[in-house]
Amino acid sequence: MIGDKNIFIMSEVKKAIIPIAGLSTRFLPLSKAVPKELWPLVDLPMIQYVITEAKNAGIKEIIFVLRPENKKVLDYLKPSPKIDKILKERKKENILNEMKGLENLFKDISFSYVLQKRPLGDGNAIFQAAKLVAGDNIACLFGDDIIDSKTPVISQLAKVFKTCQKPVIALYQVPREKISHYGAVKVEKIAHRFYKIKKIIEKPSLEETPSDLAIVGRYILTPEVFDYLKKARPSKKGEVILAEVFNNQMLREGKVIYGYEIEGNWLECGDKLRWLKSNLYFSLKHPQYGPELKNYLKEMRF
Repeated sequence: MIGDKNIFIMSEVKKAIIPIAGLSTRFLPLSKAVPKELWPLVDLPMIQYVITEAKNAGIKEIIFVLRPENKKVLDYLKPSPKIDKILKERKKENILNEMKGLENLFKDISFSYVLQKRPLGDGNAIFQAAKLVAGDNIACLFGDDIIDSKTPVISQLAKVFKTCQKPVIALYQVPREKISHYGAVKVEKIAHRFYKIKKIIEKPSLEETPSDLAIVGRYILTPEVFDYLKKARPSKKGEVILAEVFNNQMLREGKVIYGYEIEGNWLECGDKLRWLKSNLYFSLKHPQYGPELKNYLKEMRF
């Protein structure tokens, strides 16, 4: 949960990749001016929820994958001495404290970035960070998936990874009639919430879906995954897709991949409608704005 003071330290996973190099076509035309990762959920940009999850899971280094023409997230994370000076002069202490709070929130994390020069798929984007990963096990968090949970999802996956030492995919149960919007998995149940992945089917029909477990944009990746990404051939669309590398290469060669059904509420922000729903969710839960917004909704006449 954003702003949660409890830190859930992970074992063996201290680096994270956050790929935000997509074109955000579903958010055009506004995304031409404001990158999707900086769109707000209440009063914070989406990317802050993702970074906060990583921090609360004990991540010490975050690697962004960016488009060459879009590095605005780096500006957001930088200190703003000019603005701070103006706030001091105008005695805007509350706002100044919020600005300082942002700096303090991320002071223990190092940020770096790599570039994906062309939109060649999420697998290609992740592979751009291979040199900075340097053979480490690594977390991967996609910026348009926000999970409201007591325990950070990356910590949940890391707990499983500590035992299995194999790639772990976050899973979430969705209504079966909606599974065609997601990547679904065929699984073998190992324990409560813990599965061995047998097959991945992207956007299956209701008739062909192997389960109601959908893939969420959270992973623990091992160095072996990067070996497969390196030799992966682009699909017919010219993209390297992580799920396809898992399914068409690693699983077919007998490699073991696990899935964990995460605890928490999955808030999606992959298109305008789902972003609006997620905004409403966090707005109504907000300790400062929520109560008044609930009253406002009761009073509104549609």
